[in-house]
Amino acid sequence: MATTNDLKNGMVLKLEGQLWQVVEFQHVKPGKGPAFVRTKLKNVESGKNVDKTFNAGTKVETATVDRRSYQYLYNDGTNFVFMDVQDYDQIEVAPEIVGTAAGFLLENQEVILALNEGRVLFIELPASVELVVSYTEPGVMGDSATGRTKPATLETGAEIQVPLFIEQGEKIKVDTRDGGSYLSRVKG
Repeated sequence: MATTNDLKNGMVLKLEGQLWQVVEFQHVKPGKGPAFVRTKLKNVESGKNVDKTFNAGTKVETATVDRRSYQYLYNDGTNFVFMDVQDYDQIEVAPEIVGTAAGFLLENQEVILALNEGRVLFIELPASVELVVSYTEPGVMGDSATGRTKPATLETGAEIQVPLFIEQGEKIKVDTRDGGSYLSRVKG
């Protein structure tokens, strides 16, 4: 058990028999009336987002979530296979749980798996990953001065928008937190 004053981003709460991850929270102390906590919660099972307000100091049940480092090994056609980097145990994770993270997973990449009672809840990728552009249309000379973008397919199969000057075969840094936005070229 914890109080709403102890909330942190990423914390998992057990509300009405379901697991909810705190996406963001804000303590509000209005000029009149009692303080309260405004939260944005994401259902761990369905991915549905809801806004919920709690009175300050209200007790909430927290779920025990074990975050451990795993190495992504391969996709066996139906599931994604990960290996615990400490004890080398392998675990299979369904594509529904991996979700959009699949577009940014490379073999041998380390990720954090969040487990609750032996069940994988979600995957935390590094904030950014470096991937090679496997296909993109060539940019037109003189178009690079504008902030326009074009679609590019990455080596993992994910498609993102990149600036016009990015060429096929280049390695780029991609932000995984917002679904894959271009950050920069990778030198070297």
